[in-house]
Amino acid sequence: MSPSTSAEDLGIDLADPVTLVRSDLDDVFRHLRREHPVFLHPGTATRPAFWVLSRYDDVLAVYKDAATFVSHRGNMLTSLLDGGDPAGGRLLAVTDGPRHTALRAKLLKSFAPRSLQRVVDRVRRRADERVAAAVALGTCDFAAEVAEDIPMGTICDLLGVPPSDRAGLLRLSKQALSSDDADQTAEDAWLARNDILLYFAELAEIRRAEPRDDLISTLASIEVEGAVLTEDEIVLNCYGLLLAGDETSRLAMSGAVWTFARHPEQWTALKEGTAQLPTAVEELLRWTTPAMHVGRTAARDVEIGGRTIRAGDIVTAWNLSANRDEAAFTNPDVLDLTRSPNRHLTFGYGPHFCLGAYLARAEITAVVDALLRRVGEIEPVGDPEPVYSTFLRGYSGLNVRLGPAAGMAR
Repeated sequence: MSPSTSAEDLGIDLADPVTLVRSDLDDVFRHLRREHPVFLHPGTATRPAFWVLSRYDDVLAVYKDAATFVSHRGNMLTSLLDGGDPAGGRLLAVTDGPRHTALRAKLLKSFAPRSLQRVVDRVRRRADERVAAAVALGTCDFAAEVAEDIPMGTICDLLGVPPSDRAGLLRLSKQALSSDDADQTAEDAWLARNDILLYFAELAEIRRAEPRDDLISTLASIEVEGAVLTEDEIVLNCYGLLLAGDETSRLAMSGAVWTFARHPEQWTALKEGTAQLPTAVEELLRWTTPAMHVGRTAARDVEIGGRTIRAGDIVTAWNLSANRDEAAFTNPDVLDLTRSPNRHLTFGYGPHFCLGAYLARAEITAVVDALLRRVGEIEPVGDPEPVYSTFLRGYSGLNVRLGPAAGMAR
């Protein structure tokens, strides 16, 4: 893609999931950063135009200015193009102002490191068991046999979802937000979301009558701005916590293993101690960036990069591009597990910073730590199967061969 290509001739559609699994996607965003950093993506007969921000500083500015770039109409491109998120003002992620602050403060207690210590201990045990089982197989689908189980099991533990229901919720979660089918329709995703909401409506009713030590019971009992949450608010926030607790960690884990398979010298550096685990995890989060963008709506006219964004315009800030911005990172297209500092935006920034960032880091760390102890070589077996989404990036299928570490039996 030459630097002289005009924005109108880019030939991409960022509202099409197939575009976002292209092998040259990083080249597309590199061109946007250099030539069209504030790009008005053309609309169509059935959907409006939207702004694409690709530079780190501009993406960070959107995260910081929650008064100008609001969330209540939706925080993902798909819902914004469909006219707005019907959960606006009720689901934490698509709520603004004092109500967002108050609800977040209540939930933050459940996600504080001290509150999660026992949960993290279970995560470590689960990660070790799953990695050990995968090594015993020799060749495995890491996405299905390791990465799918750990975050879904953890968030379901927190929510109080019975083990027998978890496989069904995982299937619905993937269908709602990160399909492995390029031909999935918007109706398929809507039906999956509706099934999740109906499930949590039934479970919330049970918890109101018989509270337990879980997040559903917490949501059913807390007061925000002097009133308990409505049934809709409880159910919607259960849905939001399920998706947020599953998707980023699951896709980052698979992405990490594929990264190690493609960059064996970095895996060796980590094995030999040249790179340290905490620093490596941050670089893996930057490198994989599972949540590609965040969507906002401009609440007022604002100028960015010499272009005027009007009140009511849809704005998308691309974490995927910001995390590869040459102005923010030295050699951003080089995987460097010793990179420090590493101010990636994988979890966002500001008032809407990911509620479960600590837990996600703990999950990814647990998996990589188990790999370090149990695995010698990681080799790719064929090409991975991508998820098809305008919001999430990663793999639904990832076949690799895990050779046992020295002294470890298969």
